[in-house]
Amino acid sequence: MNDPASRAATVAAAKQSIARGSKSFAAASTLFAPKVRERAWLLYAWCRACDDIADGQDHGHDMTGVADGPERLAMMTAKTEAALAGVPVGEPAFDALRLFAAETALPPALPRDLIAGFALDAEGWRPQTEQNLYRYCYHVAGVVGSMMAIAMGVSPDDHATLDRACDLGLAFQLANIARDVAEDARAGRCYLPQDWLDEFGIPAEALLAPQYRDRLGSLGERLGLLAARYEESARYGTPALAFRSAWAVLAAAGIYGAIGRSVATLGPRAWDARVTTSRQAKLGFIRRAFDEARRRRVLYPATERDATLWTRPR
Repeated sequence: MNDPASRAATVAAAKQSIARGSKSFAAASTLFAPKVRERAWLLYAWCRACDDIADGQDHGHDMTGVADGPERLAMMTAKTEAALAGVPVGEPAFDALRLFAAETALPPALPRDLIAGFALDAEGWRPQTEQNLYRYCYHVAGVVGSMMAIAMGVSPDDHATLDRACDLGLAFQLANIARDVAEDARAGRCYLPQDWLDEFGIPAEALLAPQYRDRLGSLGERLGLLAARYEESARYGTPALAFRSAWAVLAAAGIYGAIGRSVATLGPRAWDARVTTSRQAKLGFIRRAFDEARRRRVLYPATERDATLWTRPR
C-alpha cells in the first residue's frame, strides 16, 4: 500500500482496536518508538480480529461460542492468505496484516502458525497433556511474541531472541487461561490438560461445581506459576532490543504477569470476579520497567535458556 492516507487510516483503525481490546497492551505500546508502535498496532489488529472471528466475540469480550467454526476458519484463512500475498482485502484488520508483512518481511509461516491455533479451536480440541497445552499456547500466543519481536527489528534468523519472545507469549496465554477458566467453561471450553483434571479428580463437565473449587484453585495456582517461569525467561531476551522496545516489553511483562500472579495468589477465589490490573498498578509497572530496561544487560545477561521449559517448534 503506497497511499499514505490509506496507510494512516489502517493504522488509526488498528490503534482503535488495541484501545478497545486490551488496555494493558495499549498502555505498553505507547512506550515503543513511533514506527515500532504502529507496527505493533497493525499486528494486534489482525490477531484480535482473528480471535474475535474464531470465538464469536467483540474485541475479546462477550464470548458467545460459535456453531460454524470451520466456516469461520476458512474465511479467516482466505483473507489472511490474500493479505500475505499483498492483495487488498478491504477490511482494516486484514489490510493491517498486509502492511505489517510487507514492512517487516514477515515469514508467512508465523501467521499461518497462528491460524493453526484457531483451527484447533474450530475442531473443539482440548489438551490431553501438559505438552499439548504448551503447543496450543505457542500457536495462539507464542507465535505472536515472535512476530512482535520481528516488529521490533529482530531478525527472523535470530532464533535465540525469538525463543525468548515466544516465551513471553506463552506466559501471557497461560495467565489468560488461568484467568478465564470460568468464562471458558461457561462457553463450553476447557484448556486445562485432561491429565491435570484426572490428577485432581475434577470432571471437565463440572469444572465450576462448588465441590471442586478448592482443587480448581490449585490448578489456577499451577498455571500462574508456570506463566511466571516463562515470563522470567522472556526477560533475558530484552538486551537484544532497543531501549524503548525493551521498556515496552518489560512493562507488558509486569502488567500482564500480574494477572497470572493474582490468580495464583487468589486460589479458589480467582474466578469470583475477573482479575484485572488497575491503572495505578499499570503506571507502577511502567515506571519500574524504565529502570529495568536501562539495566537490562546487567539484570539479564546472556545465558542459556532453561532447558526444562518447552520451546517453540523450528
